[in-house]
Amino acid sequence: MSSLNDALLLRIAEALERMAPRQEETPSLTGADAFVWHPGPPARLAPVPRVSRVDLVLLKGIDRQKEILLTNTLRFAQGFPANNAMLWGARGTGKSSLVKAAHAEANAAYPGSLALIEIQREDISTLPELLNILRGQERRALVFCDDLSFEREDADYKALKSVLDGGIEGRPANVLFYATSNRRHLMPRDMMENERSTAINPGEAVEEKVSLSDRFGLWVGFHNTDQETFFAMIDGYAAALSLPIGQEELHRAAVEWSVTRGGRSGRVAWQFIQEMAGRLGVKG
Repeated sequence: MSSLNDALLLRIAEALERMAPRQEETPSLTGADAFVWHPGPPARLAPVPRVSRVDLVLLKGIDRQKEILLTNTLRFAQGFPANNAMLWGARGTGKSSLVKAAHAEANAAYPGSLALIEIQREDISTLPELLNILRGQERRALVFCDDLSFEREDADYKALKSVLDGGIEGRPANVLFYATSNRRHLMPRDMMENERSTAINPGEAVEEKVSLSDRFGLWVGFHNTDQETFFAMIDGYAAALSLPIGQEELHRAAVEWSVTRGGRSGRVAWQFIQEMAGRLGVKG
């Protein structure tokens, strides 16, 4: 009889255990140097085994921008104070490539010091949740949002604004926030003009809108690429891939490619080199 009672109690205990909510594990920054934030539920940091990036030395025409961001990132990786950074400017000029390259350089100099965490634009409202997770981590983290902008003052705008500089807790000391945007003030000019024309106090309304970008300690501007810089990009990429083609022929094809693409930029240069590598039978 006792054995039957024991068996029954065991079954009840197992049933209760299955019914009880599972304890969610806190996401960890171990096992990889880069992660993608998924707010869930359950919230998780998905490891990225291999980051799609371009080596820092191959990023041409942005020497000053490289110096600013790399210096800031290296300081942070060493445990020194550093600033949140906004990289803004023309499309395809190397903004996101520079963030990923600077992260790689920091980890090469100080192995394992810095985790790169990508957060999608649509998940910005969950940034406070992510920071609460990172606050308890020993490893330093660089939270990165690519192509950040706002069409209106929504919950995402307010969440980011409070996280960057305000709030009772403030930004964790082990976290930096880097963002890229085609807009200097993260919102279209017509939106700002609309605020100026409809507000009771136009100056205060516009000031409120631009105050978000003001909370980034670093503003790093990127501008359109001239032909000389474009050729320098092409030559650098071609040398890195050892393309079997003369410089004159390469430049002539690059000009034709840039015309069909409607402009010159680092992105256009890289796309052209991928095309040439394919034509010449060179594996990347």
